[in-house]
Amino acid sequence: MDRTPGLGITFDCHDAQVVAAFWRHALGYVESPPPSGWADWASFLTDHDVPEEEWGDGATIRAASGDGPSISFLRVPEAKTIKNRVHLDVKVSGGRDVEQPLRESRILATEADLVAHGARRQGESRVDERLDHLIMEDPEGNEFCIV
Repeated sequence: MDRTPGLGITFDCHDAQVVAAFWRHALGYVESPPPSGWADWASFLTDHDVPEEEWGDGATIRAASGDGPSISFLRVPEAKTIKNRVHLDVKVSGGRDVEQPLRESRILATEADLVAHGARRQGESRVDERLDHLIMEDPEGNEFCIV
């Protein structure tokens, strides 16, 4: 193999633009630029004969710094049917060594922000009566945790 493989994460969804916008906000990511050699996505899609009515069927985001995995969103016809076996953690608390009131306030503030952007709380996990993390769903029901 001539190059080292990279890591990308892909979500199947019904509305790639909505789910991508949610995760851009949740993670502080940005829209991925078009591939090298194209000035914009419209040019890339046109050059690859993608019909204009399919342009919204996918989206890709990445960390603003360019580090970390890219996340793609692809429209699929079928609905989500079972719990995700892999999920993302939105890490905001600072870890278990942070004072519990501060950890909890960070988790709950992030929950309020993400609920305002389409997330729903599914449950919570407590350790010794203290909030450890929240189990959430994105706008299309994909599970994630706020830790």
